[in-house]
Amino acid sequence: MCTAATYKTKDHYFGRTLDYEISYGESVVITPRNLPFNFLKVKGMKNHYAMIGVATVRDGYPLYYDGTNEEGLSMAGLNFPGNADYKPEVKGKENVTPYEFIPWILGQCANVQEAKNLMANMNLVNLCFSDELPLAPLHWIISDKEQCITIESVTEGLKIYDNPVGILTNNPPFESQMFNLNNYMSLSKGNPINNFAPSLELDAYSRGMGAIGLPGDLSSMSRFVKATFTKMNSCSGDSESESISQFFHILGSVEQQRGCVVLGENKYEVTLYTSCCNTDKGIYYYTTYENNQITGVDMYREDLNGKRLVVYPIINKQQIRMQN
Repeated sequence: MCTAATYKTKDHYFGRTLDYEISYGESVVITPRNLPFNFLKVKGMKNHYAMIGVATVRDGYPLYYDGTNEEGLSMAGLNFPGNADYKPEVKGKENVTPYEFIPWILGQCANVQEAKNLMANMNLVNLCFSDELPLAPLHWIISDKEQCITIESVTEGLKIYDNPVGILTNNPPFESQMFNLNNYMSLSKGNPINNFAPSLELDAYSRGMGAIGLPGDLSSMSRFVKATFTKMNSCSGDSESESISQFFHILGSVEQQRGCVVLGENKYEVTLYTSCCNTDKGIYYYTTYENNQITGVDMYREDLNGKRLVVYPIINKQQIRMQN
């Protein structure tokens, strides 16, 4: 399970947690403009926007989990089991496989509106990359500096929702997640008001009591509420250091610690990595479960007119800076 978020100070930021029990050897991957993308059922792209994100590379193909292109458009796929429903191929439609979806959008769209227009005739088709890599049941968040949307391919068809909170987790479907926020409208970042019994002298004996009732468990619906409350009430300075620090704190409010979600014998869901991309500058920052130090990869320090993937293996080993 995962959580994705957007955040805006002077610049715009986009990132996510990847919560899972195993790694598939993911890396930070930059796809330059002239590396061709070949798709199964839709027209390929010889040239496209450059992009950076986390991907597993198989047979030279970047299977992106999340990414940002050079125009600042960002996208991430999150687990959506039991609800994701991919379709058979439909003649006359743009039949895009789920594993192609991120590069297909980021390769040719500069903003959310262009992505909406491109998806108007899209069909997410039930075709996998290989027998060894079956399709993951996903839904997606797409964001630019001004807009954010959620895309879900469900039994009823393709759903595209405006996402005013800039947060996505997992189940239930996005529409239900947004409706559930109505149950928490009494929460506050300030001190609570005594609506319980005004005739009683009740005392706000601790800071933070306005948020009593805010979920703290690790379920996807609770993480949606917690991340939305944290993000919508979050504030920081405009510097790069202050902004990325605050972004990691926002996602840190819903990170998963080893041992708290048991999946089987010696199997636990943990936050494998947390990312934060400055979408204006093309810098992809990340931490991992074992490595708390923020690592950055700058897309613009590479040859974006090249024809080869640029791959930076994720640094998982803890980096400790000794002060004495």
